[in-house]
Amino acid sequence: MNRVYSSILVLGCLLLGTLSSKAQEQAPSITPKQTQKVIDSVESILKARYVFPEMAQKMGDLIQSNKKKGTYEGLTDPQLLAAQLTEDLQSISKDKHLRVMYNPRRAAAQGRQVTPEDSIRHTESRMARMKFENFGFKEVKILEGNIGYLDLRAFMDTEFASETAVAAMNLLANTDVIIIDLRQNGGGSPSMIQLISSYLYSPERVHLNNFYWRPTDSHTQTWTLPHVPGKRNPDAKVYVLTSSSTFSAAEEFSYNLKNLERATLIGETTGGGAHPGGTVNASEGFLLWTPAGRAINPITETNWEGTGVSPHIEVPADQALEVAQTQALEYLANKTTDPHLQFRYNWVLSGKKAKTDPVQLSKSTLKQYVGQYDVRKISMENGTLFYQREGRPKHALTPLNETEFLVGDMDDFRVRFDQKGGQVNAIVGMYANGRTDKNPKTD
Repeated sequence: MNRVYSSILVLGCLLLGTLSSKAQEQAPSITPKQTQKVIDSVESILKARYVFPEMAQKMGDLIQSNKKKGTYEGLTDPQLLAAQLTEDLQSISKDKHLRVMYNPRRAAAQGRQVTPEDSIRHTESRMARMKFENFGFKEVKILEGNIGYLDLRAFMDTEFASETAVAAMNLLANTDVIIIDLRQNGGGSPSMIQLISSYLYSPERVHLNNFYWRPTDSHTQTWTLPHVPGKRNPDAKVYVLTSSSTFSAAEEFSYNLKNLERATLIGETTGGGAHPGGTVNASEGFLLWTPAGRAINPITETNWEGTGVSPHIEVPADQALEVAQTQALEYLANKTTDPHLQFRYNWVLSGKKAKTDPVQLSKSTLKQYVGQYDVRKISMENGTLFYQREGRPKHALTPLNETEFLVGDMDDFRVRFDQKGGQVNAIVGMYANGRTDKNPKTD
């Protein structure tokens, strides 16, 4: 099952190969007879493998009808024919996985008998490409507030990527919140979905998903694993970031956790591809990527094909991380009973809100803070206040409110201006650990 579903990742490689082949040599013209052979082959493959037999029949009827009407007569360029066939098939099926490609080199390689040496070379090449992408794990870090962040670009097969996945999830094992960023994730293998999901649950197994495979008329199931290397984090609050580019296996991960009520989704509705499959030769150097299975969620008894996965909190994709961090900090601040932790969460939260939704102060308000405060100096340039301690760099001030300000990019230091009798008389340095110090205004 994993090999079939993970072939979604190969699609990108096939497309790149297609473009590369075209760049290296001019594609030959295709004759009407060859066009008919391609159409017959595509129709035959669809009827044998496509996940919905009735839809396969409709698609086959459409392209045969179009051929008779002359739709493909002027398309002597095989690349253009492939694009038109793809458009026609998707117009009926609405299936974004379904695609016709022209790549004679790939078709020839796929059609020949594979030797042990071929298999070794293919595995080594595949491994090198996955390693170049760090097996899909773009970034793993701990954000302010003990919030874990994972930027995952692909769900690569655990046969190759498990060590990297284990390292990433163990880094996040002690966090109170985990944000999993799938905004640029186009899919991959259910084995990686299973592994990462397992770290978010206790050892008791959880039913994640079901698949139906038409070529074998069989059903398979995926569950969380009873054992994972290292430490699980079943108590962490989980947020998943999505975009319209989130697709296929990345959608399954999102859909699973949403319906299991294990994660809050933030961002955009995803692309809408729930049918795994693979590439099949379709005559004359053409290939057909055809979905041969479908996901069937054990809770909803359906999937996200054509509709995508809708988020709990809908925001533009480029704002999703900021919103998730704000949500996480508010959750943590409300949850804790520790005054020190509550202070720290609110400290980070107020700073984040000041940057995303800046407070606007008048020039007259800002001007009253300009002056010397012993070893600290406040100046104003082009409507912006600047803070400088004697002998140190100057930092722009960002208002938190009318009297408190962030200082440059410093996360652990802020300033407040005190007043007496309506006049500013002191500056107070405020630190993330709760400490303060004060300097009177001296000019």
